[in-house]
Amino acid sequence: MKSPGLIANTAEVHPPVPVSFWNAFKFWLKLGFVSFGGPVGQISIMHQELVEKRHWISERRFLHALNYCMLLPGPEAQQLATYIGWLMHRTWGGVIAGVLFVLPSLFILIGLSWIYVAFGGTPWVAGLFYGIKPAITAIVLQAAHRIGSRVLKNRVLWSIAAASFVAIFALNTPFPLIVLVASLAGYLGGRYVPQFFQTGGAHVAGNQHYGPALIDDQTPTPAHALFSWPGLCQVVFAGALLWVIPMLLLWTQLGWQHAYTQMAWFFTKAALLTFGGAYAVLPYVYQGAVGQYAWLSPAQMIDGLALGETTPGPLIMVVAYVGFVGAYLKQIFGPEQTFLAGAIAAILVTWFTFLPSFIFILAGGPLIESTHNDLKLTAPLTAITAAVVGVILNLAVFFAYQVFWPNGIQATFDWISGLIALAAAIALFGYRQNVMRVIGACGVLGLSLSYFR
Repeated sequence: MKSPGLIANTAEVHPPVPVSFWNAFKFWLKLGFVSFGGPVGQISIMHQELVEKRHWISERRFLHALNYCMLLPGPEAQQLATYIGWLMHRTWGGVIAGVLFVLPSLFILIGLSWIYVAFGGTPWVAGLFYGIKPAITAIVLQAAHRIGSRVLKNRVLWSIAAASFVAIFALNTPFPLIVLVASLAGYLGGRYVPQFFQTGGAHVAGNQHYGPALIDDQTPTPAHALFSWPGLCQVVFAGALLWVIPMLLLWTQLGWQHAYTQMAWFFTKAALLTFGGAYAVLPYVYQGAVGQYAWLSPAQMIDGLALGETTPGPLIMVVAYVGFVGAYLKQIFGPEQTFLAGAIAAILVTWFTFLPSFIFILAGGPLIESTHNDLKLTAPLTAITAAVVGVILNLAVFFAYQVFWPNGIQATFDWISGLIALAAAIALFGYRQNVMRVIGACGVLGLSLSYFR
């Protein structure tokens, strides 16, 4: 995904000049509006801009930070932006970088979610989603294939993936329990059969060099990034307060069973379970938002993923859609203020979903900066990632059922949706087309078909 216009010519590189806080602010703001393509596309954009073009950070330091972010639950691209912002401009630099990475998509999703619930029944909107839904099924299947091809390198990891699929598909096992069992299997496997758990998603530090960088291979760790116990305690304490205070306010003012309080608690748990990216946590969000709390219907959940795929920012921002639609439909503030109820819910769930990511980076960054050696994924994480493949495959099966048999398995198969999904799969797997192009083409096709239905 490299654009020739963004790659610097290493023969003409000059020593980089210091970057002011406000210049960095403008870049992070721009990134928030153009970060399409999921984590792979977002990380590629940051690499092109920060390593190859602007020389803010070297290749090895960039990948060193990325490897740490991939060890964490949460969106690795957003965490990487937070990490680099923190490394360059202290705590506020990290906060600004991380917030601006998600803020544009939050406002965009609030607007799109309102359009969806207010006008989703109109023929042209329904036609768009009719074409996009089959494409989403193919996209989720591609995600399972992409992660599986990277992780499932032996029969043990294949067995873990198969077991996780059976557990969630046939036994309806909660996603947190699957993660727990997989991590235990990885821990034991790493001790007794480590040869089966040496694969994973870590990025290997590259040997490419793009010229001197502001944060180069041999650049000393800035003073603010050095580890200290008081600094660690300060970050953890501040993060705890930022979680406890709004949670207590919701609990005492609205009650524990109120939708806002339950959303805050549920998405806090979701934030700690996103090993493997947004596709891994979506089944957990589905189990809660659709099955447990009934905030959305299964069809609305698929539509939310479609909106999430077409907006910038991390895909896990689909939680903002879930919060908005759930609060809007429940009319928490009454029928006259449905938009306000939805917007507050979207902001609320975004806060509780992303707060842990900031704490992980600001608390753990100094520990990571204490060494510039490569990080390796642990055996438990490798096992969790293998289990995630089975979970995502279950999500693809669930979406296929909802799209191809919208009126139940006993009803007629929707062969038009089947053909659209097949065409999307061929475009993704056979011709390696961009996700946005596939969604756009399928949306236009669905809109065209709506005039003949």
